[in-house]
Amino acid sequence: MTVTGNTNRRSLLDAIMRRELYSFTRGIFPIVSTSGPFQPNWHLEAIAYALERVWLGETKRLIITLPPRSLKSIMASIAFPAFLLGHDPTMRVICVSYSDALSKAHANDFRAVFRSELFQRLFPSTRISPAKDTELEVKTTARGFRLATSVGGTLTGRGGNLLIIDDPQKPQDAHSQSAREHVEQWYHNTLYPRLDSKADDAIVVVMQRLHEGDLVGTLLREGGWEHLNLPAIALIDEIIPLGSGQSHLRRADDVLHPEREPRSSLEQTRAGMGSTDFAAQYQQAPVPPGGNMIRWDWFSTYDTPPVAVAGDRLILSWDTALS
Repeated sequence: MTVTGNTNRRSLLDAIMRRELYSFTRGIFPIVSTSGPFQPNWHLEAIAYALERVWLGETKRLIITLPPRSLKSIMASIAFPAFLLGHDPTMRVICVSYSDALSKAHANDFRAVFRSELFQRLFPSTRISPAKDTELEVKTTARGFRLATSVGGTLTGRGGNLLIIDDPQKPQDAHSQSAREHVEQWYHNTLYPRLDSKADDAIVVVMQRLHEGDLVGTLLREGGWEHLNLPAIALIDEIIPLGSGQSHLRRADDVLHPEREPRSSLEQTRAGMGSTDFAAQYQQAPVPPGGNMIRWDWFSTYDTPPVAVAGDRLILSWDTALS
């Protein structure tokens, strides 16, 4: 290929990465990951499309639930804020994770993307301000920023027009009612008020489910959220939009990303962690305490059998694999 051909090809690829979050994520992946090459899959296109709708103002409240190690943090906490600030360096983004260490790790990956030759070539109008380039906050010369914090952190005097909440609770605290209440109270009392405009600005929550009373469970009960739910093994037939008029038909029992985590691996994980935790973290379907067991208080005793009346049917159902 000639030099001119190479230049034209790079210009085309750059234009695609500027326009599509999925392509941008694929482009910056080698900068932030040491776990091997990028592995394309339809669920990443679905996540990118859902986030792009936030970027375009079509979605104000978005929840994405999916299993661990599914590229959710790279897409939501690293690529998405960089993509947004590339297009609008005045954006004010606050990113939250459950711990300082995790927040700093995501922030440092974001800074690596921002400083990369690729990003500077794609978005020449967005530059880091020398006045603020720290482990937890990066400002642009246009006074936009990405600010990292953890659940429980103080945000006095700070505000943003996009809140990204990425795994607000660690799995070890999933069954602690006080830990779950702490996350919920911090969200409602500290984080949510930091949104500059409650009507016009956006919130993104991306996490693995941990408990029926986790933050996602609370927010879904409150209502008003768009929910992209991606269990490791599909529970129902579903058509999932991918953008540009494309969609993916996911059949019940389909594995989310078989090339990366096949069914055999998922079954080993289920056996190792137990069906209850697997149902929450991998299937995004947490089971209420005791909800997966038959309880004796569901049954009653009778001195005489009920009297049969016209129209009655006798139905017997046997689950011989019950344990």
